[in-house]
Amino acid sequence: MDKGVKVIAQNKKARHDYFIEDTLEAGIALSGTEVKSIRLGKVNLKDSHAAVHQGDMYVYGMHISPYEQGNIFNKDPLRIRKLLLHRREINKLYGLVKQDGYALVPLQVYLRNGKVKLELALAKGKKTYDKRETAALQAAARDIDRAMKDRGRE
Repeated sequence: MDKGVKVIAQNKKARHDYFIEDTLEAGIALSGTEVKSIRLGKVNLKDSHAAVHQGDMYVYGMHISPYEQGNIFNKDPLRIRKLLLHRREINKLYGLVKQDGYALVPLQVYLRNGKVKLELALAKGKKTYDKRETAALQAAARDIDRAMKDRGRE
């Protein structure tokens, strides 16, 4: 990420469970107490996904903990939140999800110049053998790095 960006939360499980084809940035329609809670890092993307409903893009399952000083202004932590995208982007993503079997998965929430943004990924699901293959490649790369580091000490 570039200057002026502070990553708040990441969905590491998404990179494990999906092949990421493309990513895009979307704004989120939030209330004031939700923004304050996000700035404190109280957001969880683990079981979240995005979908098009009646021509608008929404994110489901994104948990934003209630702001402690928010009292009556706090919203439901798991409420459905609207994503702010251009119409052509929504139509393109809707077509891909319907025809090609892609999923829309949030990868991370971050602040860009004070605004809360969501990185949304167009992703295809991995099979179990794909996950094992990825884990084996990562383990091999880790072993090579460890061996190179040990070789440098000798």
